[in-house]
Amino acid sequence: MNEYIREHYIEAGKIAARVLHEAGSCIKEGVSLLEVAEYAEDRIKDLGGNIAFPCNISINEIASHYTPDDDKNIFNKGDVVKLDIGVHIEGYIADTAKTMEVGTEDHSGLIIACIDALDKAIISIRDSVQTRTVGKVIEETITKHGFSPIKDLTGHSLERYNLHAGISIPNYSSFFSQKIKKDMVFAIEPFATYGKGNIRHGRPHIYSAGKARTKAHRDISERFGTLPFARRWIPEMSPDDLKGLREYSELIESSGAIVAQSEHTVIVGESGCEVITN
Repeated sequence: MNEYIREHYIEAGKIAARVLHEAGSCIKEGVSLLEVAEYAEDRIKDLGGNIAFPCNISINEIASHYTPDDDKNIFNKGDVVKLDIGVHIEGYIADTAKTMEVGTEDHSGLIIACIDALDKAIISIRDSVQTRTVGKVIEETITKHGFSPIKDLTGHSLERYNLHAGISIPNYSSFFSQKIKKDMVFAIEPFATYGKGNIRHGRPHIYSAGKARTKAHRDISERFGTLPFARRWIPEMSPDDLKGLREYSELIESSGAIVAQSEHTVIVGESGCEVITN
């Protein structure tokens, strides 16, 4: 990886980490989800970054892919909130997330299990390691804490303007595996739950442009390129304009059990990896 590209990743990571911390401090009982999402997205731009995907604020049994459409939903006491931030500099993406409770500490064990799994996964990553090896570390760590990993969700490789670039880091010891190589960039994101860890799909709130079929699709592609965008970012467009676009539906624990998540982005080296979202 040349220094130009590395510097862009590092800068994206610094911004993402800062926004995750600042937006997290805004999460309080009675505050609207939209207020926090818009604060995070505006703050990314204030700091000189670009939004890699809409601010995800997924609560309780929703594991991922929820972003608010309006200001009707507020944080309630006891909510377990996954805050997920994505930043890019000229297409080089940093992706980071954390879990917090609103006004309680009833699920601290679940949250700690994810943090521990992420820390141990990061230690295991280096050139030539198999993805299943990292997945085994994640699974064993989460189960030792007494919880289940979400097996349907994975970490993922990142490339320029490509949030899911083809290589997955499973959250369990998968039979399928790929080799991790030096200079690859990954978002590592363990998910843990009280349930069995299966996922069902809810409604979409996030989309991305695929093959342009209509004028509306072409307009969307010109505005957002290949990266995901929120429905609320295009209020002038009708539901029909969204037909045929790629949908990112809410990912929900199938039994309704609460889910926690931790995530960092890393650059792989020969004997370890560099965390860019600390």
